[in-house]
Amino acid sequence: MQVRILGSAAGGGFPQWNCNCRNCLGVRRRELNARPRTQSSIAIRGADETAWTLVNASPDILAQLQANPQLQPARSARDTGIRNIVLTDSQIDHTTGLLMLRESPRPWPLWCTDGVFADLTTVNPILQVLQNYCGVSRQRIEPGEWFGVEGSEDLRWQAIALPGKPPPYSKRASQPGDVIGLLVEDVRAKRRLCYAPGVANIDSWLFELMAGSHCVLVDGTFWTDDELIALGVSRKRAADMGHLTQTGGMIRWLDRLPQTTRRVLIHINNTNPILVEDSPEREVLNAHNIEVAYDGMEIDL
Repeated sequence: MQVRILGSAAGGGFPQWNCNCRNCLGVRRRELNARPRTQSSIAIRGADETAWTLVNASPDILAQLQANPQLQPARSARDTGIRNIVLTDSQIDHTTGLLMLRESPRPWPLWCTDGVFADLTTVNPILQVLQNYCGVSRQRIEPGEWFGVEGSEDLRWQAIALPGKPPPYSKRASQPGDVIGLLVEDVRAKRRLCYAPGVANIDSWLFELMAGSHCVLVDGTFWTDDELIALGVSRKRAADMGHLTQTGGMIRWLDRLPQTTRRVLIHINNTNPILVEDSPEREVLNAHNIEVAYDGMEIDL
């Protein structure tokens, strides 16, 4: 199994178009040791190197595809290595890119939970729009149940229901499956990935799943709970937005994992000081053997 990080930033990317925090201003002026990042998305394949599953379609999907030629095998006049799409929620940051994939010559096999499907066919009807272009073949995700995807029969997938709410635009009441993580297992190599870009808290059940994985790719959004408040850009705390911060517990939980487990933070907000590669905060992560995802990063399992 190979995981390719297409985008590693949280919503807005890095630098964010209208943000002049120290990080964004510094990377824009090339005064910081930090690299730009697009919005969070990954692609996963099994043994077939031309059969990829896209996990979340960010607003930056076109730039991400152009930056990753592995996803364009060029076997015909119109071609792509993407066989399936899996959504972890219905947030704008994870779904807007679906509209950019409308030129597909076949309906997209799209895996999502009932709550996500409801959002994307009612108040934010992206899937309804796509039915007038390439079409969508919706496949139902039921949290806790294993499923398989086309072209990667050597992989099996399981959705993990995580604490979280529907997007601000949604009119629904919250229900299990509004936010999910994913376990992806290579059934031949017996290697497992735990992917959870949005984690409000970690309990013993979730930790067991993480500890049983060879790599955890988890929420790295904020360093501190009051990060946005301290910068004067928002009144919301990280906890209000459904994110466990590094200083608020994520580092402690990752420290408890087996030494053989690879630990990688993804979905990093533009305000997070860990984006600066020679920052004191990055030194802390290095000391704890925690990596920071970047666009183009490859993880082989």
